[in-house]
Amino acid sequence: MKNIKSSVQAMLIFMGMFFLTSSTFQPSYKIAKLKYQGGGDWYANKTSLPNLIAFCNKNIGVNIAPEEDIIEAGSADLFLHPFVHMTGHGNVVFSSVEIQNLRNYLIGGGFLHIDDNYGMDKFIRPEIKKIFPESELIELPFSHPIYHQKYNFNNGLPKVHEHDGKTPKGYGILYKGRLVLFYTYECDLGNGWEDKQVYNDPEEIRTKALQMGANIISYALTSY
Repeated sequence: MKNIKSSVQAMLIFMGMFFLTSSTFQPSYKIAKLKYQGGGDWYANKTSLPNLIAFCNKNIGVNIAPEEDIIEAGSADLFLHPFVHMTGHGNVVFSSVEIQNLRNYLIGGGFLHIDDNYGMDKFIRPEIKKIFPESELIELPFSHPIYHQKYNFNNGLPKVHEHDGKTPKGYGILYKGRLVLFYTYECDLGNGWEDKQVYNDPEEIRTKALQMGANIISYALTSY
């Protein structure tokens, strides 16, 4: 496992160097959606990541493969992806092997974005605590760099869908000062990445959602 962790760190550093220094050449790589157990619909928002990838490739100078991979939480292939996205509405259960694998991936340089698609919150929080028992899931201040990559979000996350009418919140796990896990709650960010005909959201909302998603991708690729 140490060799795998070293490999993902080297890969992320390589990608980050090109991301920061080159506007004409970017390495091609894939991002992933996390498949998990427990009965929750990990497969939700089928068009969201392809649309976010296309937006990022067009607007922030990256070269991400157009289709995401599907990666199980316990798979060694997790370490081949600098960015992993997780969503759903319901129950989430990680085995002890998956918990250790996710922890190794994140402390080794990986990044996990969890987007509550409404109904996941009470299930995902205990699982995050199992991955990082020594850390608290904290609300990030609006000054955090993840809100100020190419696009500035001075008031934090955009609100895509209302659900309970609460203010959207962005929570994080910090490991040795680095944000390794970003949890978007009461926001439904991934819904804003979907094809327009899925929800018929106003174009302004969809654009804000995609811009925030691009900020998350940008941060993940440069914060190794």
